[in-house]
Amino acid sequence: MRVIITAGGTGGHIYPALAIINKIKKEEPSSEFLYIGTHNRMEKDIIPKYDIPFESIEIYGFDRKHLSKNFKVAACLLKSLKKCRKLISEFDPDIVIGVGGYVTLPVIKTAKKLGYKTFIHEQNSIPGASNKYLSNYADLIGISFLSSKNEFNGAKVLFCGNPCSEDAINTPACLKKEFNLSENKKLVLIVMGSLGASRVNDFLIKTMSLFNNKSYEILFVTGKSDYENISKIKFPSNVVVVPYIEKMSRIMKKTDILVSRAGASTLSEIISLEIPSILIPSPYVPNNHQFKNAMDLVNENACILIEEKDLKTDILVRNIDMLINDDKKINEIKSNLRHMQVNNSATIIYENIRKLIDGK
Repeated sequence: MRVIITAGGTGGHIYPALAIINKIKKEEPSSEFLYIGTHNRMEKDIIPKYDIPFESIEIYGFDRKHLSKNFKVAACLLKSLKKCRKLISEFDPDIVIGVGGYVTLPVIKTAKKLGYKTFIHEQNSIPGASNKYLSNYADLIGISFLSSKNEFNGAKVLFCGNPCSEDAINTPACLKKEFNLSENKKLVLIVMGSLGASRVNDFLIKTMSLFNNKSYEILFVTGKSDYENISKIKFPSNVVVVPYIEKMSRIMKKTDILVSRAGASTLSEIISLEIPSILIPSPYVPNNHQFKNAMDLVNENACILIEEKDLKTDILVRNIDMLINDDKKINEIKSNLRHMQVNNSATIIYENIRKLIDGK
């Protein structure tokens, strides 16, 4: 299989794209790939590490606040469409896959106009602007949440879940001692994303003293940007601080309660690994999509939700204490998460793009 895949901007787009690539490689080892990403975002550093051929285009999202900047955006889009035409024609793929971010727009649109098969995947419950637009150029649209189905106005939609879930299930668990944690104590994992979330981290710093003498341990993942300052602070002995964890699902498999943002990939891992969670959605993302993602779990009684504006005094500690000591509630959440699972997401995607290529 010859595949062009495009996704960019955040790990929430890039890692599902990698999960799809890994599945195709497993099923068809001779497959060839070309990854098209932005010239200045995370994917330019991440993708080459996996020995995946990478081409960049200069493209930016439209600026709704400063309309004058959009002249440059429009000029870059036209230039990108021209470059995509050349790249796609020369590579001559069997299929072109878009996994989110504005970089996907010129790639998928050009591929469709050139007559190639196209598949896009939406990780969030509310589609991003690019995927909403590209629904007119996609032969098939994969969705992670059933609630997304009506967002695409009758386009051909496949409920497939998020391919990161299958990766999470297949990732071996780590030993707690890797993080200086005890194997026989319950673990609360607190993580606010690879870069952290400064406002939430400020609240957590003030809160950490309240975890003193608790029977459980805290693994606090600060994010790389805040780690240097936070690591200098003296916390209770049952609190371990780290900047970042590669393959987070390794430690998630040893986690009793997860406190995190509500990014789509994280939620897919929470669901697939049946982890009771306290979600603090980021209010700073487009269309408030993290809150809407979290509500899919809230509506199934499958998590606890705390909005960032409500992070005051001991609210987080109280909720952790309440949940970690309530076996009935934990079992109820795990059961409800089980009902939401799509644990073979990458397989579903592979099988359906194979059918699309074969004209079935």
